[in-house]
Amino acid sequence: MDSPSPSFAVSIALVRSQSLSSLARAEIESLILKGALSPGERLGEVEMAEKLGVSRGPVREAFRALGEQGLIEVEKNRGVFVRRISIEEADETYAVRAVLEGLAGEALARRATGEDRQTLVNFRAEMERVAGTRSLGDYAELNFQFHQFIIDRSGNRKLKDVYDGLVKVLTMFRNTTLKHGNSLEISLTEHSRIVAAICAGDPEAARRAMTEHVASSQRRMHGASL
Repeated sequence: MDSPSPSFAVSIALVRSQSLSSLARAEIESLILKGALSPGERLGEVEMAEKLGVSRGPVREAFRALGEQGLIEVEKNRGVFVRRISIEEADETYAVRAVLEGLAGEALARRATGEDRQTLVNFRAEMERVAGTRSLGDYAELNFQFHQFIIDRSGNRKLKDVYDGLVKVLTMFRNTTLKHGNSLEISLTEHSRIVAAICAGDPEAARRAMTEHVASSQRRMHGASL
C-alpha cells in the first residue's frame, strides 16, 4: 500500500491540531464559566498545557479564540488573564439581559408544551438538590442550562441570536452573584416563580418573574463588588 501523500499528512496534522485547539478552548471556557478560574486570574500557557495534557500550540489557539469571545484578555508584557468586567459594563449587560429574558419568558409561557413544562420542573428540582450540596460550580452550570433552555424554547430566533452573543459574559456575572450570603436560596425562590408562571401559561407573570430575577442578580452583583 502506498504511503499517504505529504499534502494528506499535512491535512491530517492540521485537523488534529484544530481538534485539540477546540477541545482546549471548550475546557478552559468551562473552567471560566463554572467559576473555577476567577476574573483577573493569570493563565499560564505552559501550566494550562500541562493541566490539559496537550502541547502549547492548542492552548495558544484556545487563548486567541477565548479572547475573541471576551472571556480572557492579553496584557502586554504581563500575560493572559481571565477578563475582569467593569461595573459599568455589567450594568449595561444586565439591562440588555433583563429585556431579552423577560421577552423569552413571556413567549415561552404562551407556547410551552407539556414536555417543556416538565423540563423546567425537573431543572428546578435538580437545582434544589445541587444547592443542598453547596457545589457552586454544578449549580452555576444548571443555572446556565435553565436560562438557555428558556431562550431556546422561546421560538424567537432573533432574540436567541442576540442572547447567544452575550451569554458567556452573562454567565460570568451569574457566578459572581452566587458566592455571597444566602444567594443560592434566593436564586431557588426566584427560579420557582419563573417555573410557576411559565407552567401556568401566564405570559405577564413570566415576563415579570424573569426581569425581577435579573434585577435581583444585578443587586447581588453590586453587593459582591463592595
